[in-house]
Amino acid sequence: MKALDLFCGAGGATRGLQEAGFHVTGVDMAPQPRYVGDAFHQADAMTFPLDGYDLIWASPPCQGYSRLRHLPWLKDKQWPLLIEPMRDRLQRSGTAWVIENVEGAPLDGIVLCGQMFNLPIYRHRKFESSRFLLQPGHPRHRHVIGRGRMVNDRRKRARPNAGSCAGSWGQNTQIVTVAGGQFKKAEGVRALEIDWMTCAELAQAIPPAYSRFIGEQLARSLV
Repeated sequence: MKALDLFCGAGGATRGLQEAGFHVTGVDMAPQPRYVGDAFHQADAMTFPLDGYDLIWASPPCQGYSRLRHLPWLKDKQWPLLIEPMRDRLQRSGTAWVIENVEGAPLDGIVLCGQMFNLPIYRHRKFESSRFLLQPGHPRHRHVIGRGRMVNDRRKRARPNAGSCAGSWGQNTQIVTVAGGQFKKAEGVRALEIDWMTCAELAQAIPPAYSRFIGEQLARSLV
């Protein structure tokens, strides 16, 4: 089976789809020298041809939907809002599809968390699909991210390379905060189970476990 990964980045979703049995082609506007898929095209995901695939996966830019857009130093920035036009493209394609984004995005579907897959990270992501998707049980969150931290710490990068379940203020690393410059690469690798990306790429990626879980469901429905 063939899958197309639009806005693929370095291939977090791609790796999970491969593990689910798909041969994956990635598309991204930026060069992706560490992309792990079977083929890569540097192209615009909004115009790339969609024919010839069994599954299309799309992860449009999330900044315009993230809660962080309300931070004082980001609130005046303009971000592309591509979910609605991408959904229209995918619906017209007639191919099975998935759109992934942050919890605040206008998607109607399931939410996955790293704790569902025994990963030491929360990283909630929402997934809308043309096919029905099951969602695992969501374990209770037992750790608070960033307890006692000031909102400006991230802007000032006050304590870089120190992700943990207590933000940058504790030594307990049961939950890793893989975001911005606030984590060590080794922690990001462990939390996401991704060992080929830079820190900047890890900060944007989803764990392959998410796309493997969804890809396995869809693969059964596509047979």
